[in-house]
Formats: sequence, C-alpha cells, structure tokens
Amino acid sequence: MSNKETLAKEQAAYSKAARIKYFNIVIKSGSGAILTDEDNHTYIDLLSSASSTNTGHCHPHVVKAIQAQASKLIQYTPAYFATSEEATLAPRLAKLAPIDGPTKVAFGNSGSDANDAIIKFARAYTGRQYLVSFTGAYHGSTYGSISTSAVSLNMSSKIGPLLPGVVKVPFPSPWERLKGETDDEFSDRMFESFKLPFETYLPAEETALIEIEAIQGDGGFIKAPERFLNLVYQFAQDHGILFAVDEVNQGLGRSGTMWSIDHFKDVHPDLIAVGKSIASGLPLSAVLGRKEIMDSLDAPGNAYTTAGNPVTTAAANATLDVIEDEHLVERSAELGQQTKNFFNQMKKKFKFIGDVRIYGLNGGIDIIDPKTGKSDVIAANKLIYRIFELGAIMITVRGNILRFQPPLVIKETDLQRAFSIIERAMKELSEGKLTESPANMGW
Repeated sequence: MSNKETLAKEQAAYSKAARIKYFNIVIKSGSGAILTDEDNHTYIDLLSSASSTNTGHCHPHVVKAIQAQASKLIQYTPAYFATSEEATLAPRLAKLAPIDGPTKVAFGNSGSDANDAIIKFARAYTGRQYLVSFTGAYHGSTYGSISTSAVSLNMSSKIGPLLPGVVKVPFPSPWERLKGETDDEFSDRMFESFKLPFETYLPAEETALIEIEAIQGDGGFIKAPERFLNLVYQFAQDHGILFAVDEVNQGLGRSGTMWSIDHFKDVHPDLIAVGKSIASGLPLSAVLGRKEIMDSLDAPGNAYTTAGNPVTTAAANATLDVIEDEHLVERSAELGQQTKNFFNQMKKKFKFIGDVRIYGLNGGIDIIDPKTGKSDVIAANKLIYRIFELGAIMITVRGNILRFQPPLVIKETDLQRAFSIIERAMKELSEGKLTESPANMGW
C-alpha cells in the first residue's frame, strides 16, 4: 500500500497520544543512513530513530547476530534463568561503565524503565525518599520517568498525581544566561538556584538521588557547563546523595565520546541509564551502577519477563562489536567537527540561526526571529518540512530547535548531501520562498 493508504488504515486504530506528528510517511526499509518509504521515496536519516540506531539501519553484523540467535532461542526470561548472550553482555557493559569500582547491570526493555529502576535502586540503597531532576529533562514515559521529566506539559497533563517526592531544579540552558555573564558567573548563579530547595524545604539528608542528562537531548541538545555540573556532583558527594546520569539518548558514541559524562573529567556517576541504541533499536535497556547499590534490592524488585532476552542481547553484543570495530566513537567526533563547521557557516549566512550546539554527530540548532531573537517555531517547521521534501528526515525539539542525529555510520558523501539539502532549505527560507507552514507539527 501507499503511504496514504497505510496511514489511513493505521490511524483509525492508533492512539494520538503515542506519536508526535511530523511527516505523513510510512517507513518501509532502511540501510545505513538511508530510509525508504512505502511510496519508494528515499531519505537521508538525520534522526537515527530518535538516536536508537547509532549503528545505522540493518547493519549486516547486527542482522546476522539477530538471525542466528532467533534460529536457536527467541525468548526465555532472564527473570528465572540466564541465557548465553545475556551472560556475555552483562560483564561487557559493566566493563564499559564510567563508574568507579565494581559495577553491576540490571536489564530492562526501554530507557523509561531504566530510569524507573534508578529511582528504585537509589531509594533502596539510601533509605531516602526525595528525587531531584532538572527542567528540560526527558527521562521517559513510564510513571517514574515521566515524573522526573520536565520538557512537555503533555507529559503531565491529565495523568496526575505523578510520583511523589520529585523536585525539579533549573537546568543551565543558554536562554537562562544573562547578557555579559561569564561561564563561571552563569554556573555559580545557576548553582545558587539549584541549592535553593535544599536551603528552604528539601532536606539533603532525606534526598536519595540527583539525576541529570549531562547533555540534554529533547530539552534542546544542551551540554551542562562543566563548572555547574562539577558543583552539583560535589554537592551530591558532600551530602551522601546518589548521582545518576541518563545516557539513553547521548550514550554509546553519540556525543563523540562513549558516554556523555566522559566530557567531564572528574565526575564519576553512581548509576547510569542506557537504552535506545544499545541493541541497535531492539527493545533493551540497562542500569549500570556501583555494586553495593545494585545489590540493595532483592528479586523481583527489578525483574521483567522480556528484559535482556536472547535476541535483544545478541543484537547488543553485535552493536558493541560494531562500535568498537568501526571506531564509531572516534568517527562521531570527527564527523561532528565537520557538522559543527557547517552549521557555524550557516549561522554566518542566515540571521534566523541562533545558538549552534554540536557534540559529535549530535546537536541542536536554534531557529529564531532575527528581529526579536526569540524562538521561531513557524520558521523551524517550514525548514524541516522543506528538508523532508528535498530528501532528508530532520525534526525539531522544543518547537524551534533543529535536531541533528544521523547514524554514526553515515557515509561522508551522504553527510555532505544532507548539508546541501539543509543549506538549500535555509536559503529558500531566507528568500521568503517557504510560505506555507505545516500545522500541528512537533512537540
């Protein structure tokens, strides 16, 4: 069937709460960084299925591992028995963790339940109840992770009460920065805002967890200032509060380092959440944490029937092979520099480009009204729709921020072709040629 026919059939039975609307296409197949829809149109993928396919679509090594395992054993629950692929993956992930000391692993099905598990382990280990997260955070859609998220009102509207004991503090986003403020002054001021709850109503000695995205994803692709994050980390250390990093979006080479927290030299989290690309998009997640924390819960406190199943863990082992063998972390850093150079050139050419934030093959580009300097959602929607028409898939976050996350295996020729498409769309926008603004797109 065509895109139109397939969508018409699906939409009659599909909940509107389950999809953020962008383009009316149905993805039929993918290879590397190229997607094909039901109408046989091809697109350069600049989204990587929301950063869940860092190794690209249908990587031969991953496909072979999935096929081989599926022919032997598709499912037996690790809630009762180990399987060979899961038993191989657990110590492999523990060895990769950016955590000081012995590390253990617990598997789940998605980044959402990984962040829920962090809450459970933190409360169990500390015996404390309160949880601290940041504005702009996206941690997931299960009740625990949606409670610690703060990027969209639709994630809290109509579904309360959410998890009790959650306190949100301001993330140091660039639009919070005062004119003329230095990096240190900005970090110090935002740290004072961070401390305010602890000085007025939130007892530090009753706080179990501080969780942060070292580089916020859906919040706008924003790296926390190093001084700020170091201050928060030291605060956690001083008060016996566990420090967790959500690596679901930004881990596994996405930001030009293996983990986003690797951008910060002296920060060693107690717990991290991993998901999305760990199994090249198959439903698998993991919590990695210090041994004593991960031993604070007894079964079945964090057991799931399908978590860490044989096929998804086989895919994950193959994914780690690809990241290592094809040097994807280094490739992300190298191509990320090309990407940063390109968007900085575009910023010089087009006044509607505000801040450019690129970390590896990964980042956000603010689209603004040149007259006011404020967010321009309409212009951003015009851009991504024209980019789509020209043969590339790019979306927005927070309405006006272009999201750039191609697979780490993207061919340089395809990356350059994507740059040409983006530049053409921007040129047409600057010339007033993009007059139609698609309605109801994006977050």
